[in-house]
Amino acid sequence: MKLSAFGRKFTADAGITSLMDDLGNAMASGDDMIMMGGGNPGHIPEIQHRVQAILAEMSQNEDEVRRLVGIYDPPQGEKGFISALAELLNREYGWGLSPDNIALTNGSQAAFFMLFNMFGGDYGDGQRKHILLPLAPEYIGYADAGIEPELFRAVQPDISFTDAHEFKYRVDFDAVEVTGETGAICVSRPTNPTGNVITDDELARLEALAAQHDIPLIVDGAYGTPFPSLLFVDAEPTWNERIILCLSLSKLGLPAARTGIVIASEPVIKALSGINAILNLATGSFGAMLAEPLVRSGEILSLSRDVVCPFYKAKMERAVEVFREAMGEDSCRWYVHKPEGAMFLWLWFPDLPISSLELYQRLKQRGVLVVSGHYFFPGLPENEWKHRHECLRVTYSQDDERVAAGLRIIADEVKAVWQSAKGQG
Repeated sequence: MKLSAFGRKFTADAGITSLMDDLGNAMASGDDMIMMGGGNPGHIPEIQHRVQAILAEMSQNEDEVRRLVGIYDPPQGEKGFISALAELLNREYGWGLSPDNIALTNGSQAAFFMLFNMFGGDYGDGQRKHILLPLAPEYIGYADAGIEPELFRAVQPDISFTDAHEFKYRVDFDAVEVTGETGAICVSRPTNPTGNVITDDELARLEALAAQHDIPLIVDGAYGTPFPSLLFVDAEPTWNERIILCLSLSKLGLPAARTGIVIASEPVIKALSGINAILNLATGSFGAMLAEPLVRSGEILSLSRDVVCPFYKAKMERAVEVFREAMGEDSCRWYVHKPEGAMFLWLWFPDLPISSLELYQRLKQRGVLVVSGHYFFPGLPENEWKHRHECLRVTYSQDDERVAAGLRIIADEVKAVWQSAKGQG
């Protein structure tokens, strides 16, 4: 079978496809694999019961069922949800939104595919522009989202040590370079994979850089504010017409509904809706209609703040405690990125005798599925930074006992790797 450049690009090996293949195969095999690789949210009883009640009420209303499954939405997305969301955000934050500032997509991944290729790549006038990632590591799903190769430019972070076994990435503004070849700046907040939350000041400085060069700042808030609020530090919700804010219903507890939300200036929303029409004809109604009652009442914000955030914060604290106990003080050098949000621990093992990919493979043989850190550095040359091959991303969103068992196996395997290296030395 002969494929076009597009076909070859999107059928080649990619970090996100490897991750999803691993997850799907592990689930289908029936093996007792400890699933600590993906970003599937945990099952929060309060959220599931609320969704179940909304579904039950909708199922009894003929008009609602028709809206849910029998009518195409416009390419911009379900109008009732969009209107309710604009009203909520204006009431809470005074953003001055109209429904023309919001579009829905079939999941955040679809939104980023469209946005990155809207602002990066060939401009048709001899210009080729890139998407600037000012803080690597970044989300695995960005890496292969460009239609054209080498769409991203990333910047190594400053690293500060915040505890004996804890560190934090910060934006190295001295190294951040915005040029005429930069089409947009993009940052996730909190960051997948590390749980890092860039500060309000860092976000303001990135926005100023974007304004100075008349380009958008894309903020990936899939785990962030104003919902689902998987944040363990303070972070202000921010939007203006310079910012393209991307939200999601997935981490609220609706991952299968595949509902991405883009809040942007009207020209951006109009362009995105046009691309949506070509790629998808229409967006799905399911997630928007399920969430609309929560948005109209404002409950989506209180559930995020009072239920979802405490659920993950408690899980994070338990996971960190287990890993600290399992690693001990003297086995080898090890660090956890300061967990400020999301649902991951980012583990760093300086000078690890094997690569993180080899460690991932060894852990997989022991029944623990994680993600090798090397996938999370789109836009950095492959061998430029040894650090990228010394890290793992670990999800703590699932059952606490299973997570604890997985963390203990990770600690045991890392110590075994070091013991073997010392023996050979």
